[in-house]
Parts: sequence; C-alpha cells; structure tokens
Amino acid sequence: MPQTNRIPLLDLARTLALIGMAAFHFSYDLLMFGLIDYAYAQSDTFYFHARIVAGSFLLLSGVGLWLAHGQAIRWPAFWRRFAKIAGAALLVSLATRIAMPEFYIYFGILHAIALYSLLGLLTLRLPAIATAALAAVFVYGSYHWHAQALTAPLLRFIGLSLEPATTMDFEPIFPWFGAVLAGIALGKIGSQTGLWARLAGKPSGKWVQILSWPGQHSLLIYLIHQPILLGLVWAYAQLG
Repeated sequence: MPQTNRIPLLDLARTLALIGMAAFHFSYDLLMFGLIDYAYAQSDTFYFHARIVAGSFLLLSGVGLWLAHGQAIRWPAFWRRFAKIAGAALLVSLATRIAMPEFYIYFGILHAIALYSLLGLLTLRLPAIATAALAAVFVYGSYHWHAQALTAPLLRFIGLSLEPATTMDFEPIFPWFGAVLAGIALGKIGSQTGLWARLAGKPSGKWVQILSWPGQHSLLIYLIHQPILLGLVWAYAQLG
C-alpha cells in the first residue's frame, strides 16, 4: 500500500512473521553445524514452526494483494513489486545452487509469492466466500490428489508429487496458494466490514513506528538476515 495509507497492524504482523522466520533459520543453522541435536529436526516444534511462518507470510501477501489492487489493478506498481520479488527469488536460487547444490531452493517463499501474486489477480473479482472455498480446495487437494506424473522435476512446484522435495525451502501451489487465497478472502471481508478503513493511518507512538519498520521492509530483511545469522553461527562454531 502507499506509505500514507499503511495499516500499522499489518506491518506489525509482518514484523512478527519476520521474527518467527529468523528464529526458525537460526535453529536450522544450529542444526547444520551440529550445535543442537539433529533430533530437533524431526520434532513437531520444528515442523509446525516452519509451516506457521510460511503460512503467515503467504496469508499477509494475500491481504496485501487485495489492499493494493482489489479496487483496481495498479499495473505499474504491481510489476515493480513483482520484478523485485522475482529478482530476489532468482538471487536466492543462484546463491543456494552454488552453496548447496543438492538442496538448493528452486521454489521457495519468494518464488511462491511472485507466482501467487499473478494467480491471485484472477480471483480479485470473486466473492469472499468463493475465494475462501477455493483456498480450502487447494489445502484439501494437497492431501488427496497426488499423482506419479506430477513427480517430474518441472512439475514439482505444483506440490502433488508422490516423493518429498529435496530442497531447503519449498512452498508449492498445493497447499500454499490456499494461504494466499485465504488472505485475499480476509482482505475482502476487511473491506466489506470497514475494518481496513478504521485501521489505516499513521502509526501512533514511537514503539509502534519502530516495531512496524521491519514489516515495511520485509524483503530486504529476508535477504540479509540469513547470511548474517549463518555467519554468526559459523564464527561461533569455529571459536568453539
């Protein structure tokens, strides 16, 4: 949204999602360097932490897509944002391909947000209830519609393969586009009820502004936080 029309509560929610993301990646880095028991990677805490963080980002991206383009698609702004996210996704793929080719990220959270932003445009005119129902379809399909043909490498991003993906970050269409659709539905409901109009405006209070700042620059923080965390964990492991 334009800076003057930002909704502080959504920026705070993005900040909270960023904190959750950093905490997850920190635990992942500790696992890689053997600083915590590898059994943690098999725990329910690790499993649900990853999915709650990813789901939060995708849900919020759906809300943001509706707020920015729900009344009318602002194509120049949309393509600028799309180019930034797609470019960042490509950078992540290249970096991980070099650093860890066996587990490189070919369809992570940034790839997903870029693609789902395009697909989400097709649903902006649907009623909120239809959008929510479509979200449920993608979640349901992720459990019941797997097929051997969709195991092909170029089709893995659909998410209906019979084999698990060997990658560090993976948010395929099934079920994760459902999270974006749920966010779009939430955005529509918020507009219909006047919720966003009541929440819009400049943040009140110094701490709200400080805590909102990361949520307003989530792409930048996403790109720089993991190299910093990884470097700190590596340095600690070397000293140890």
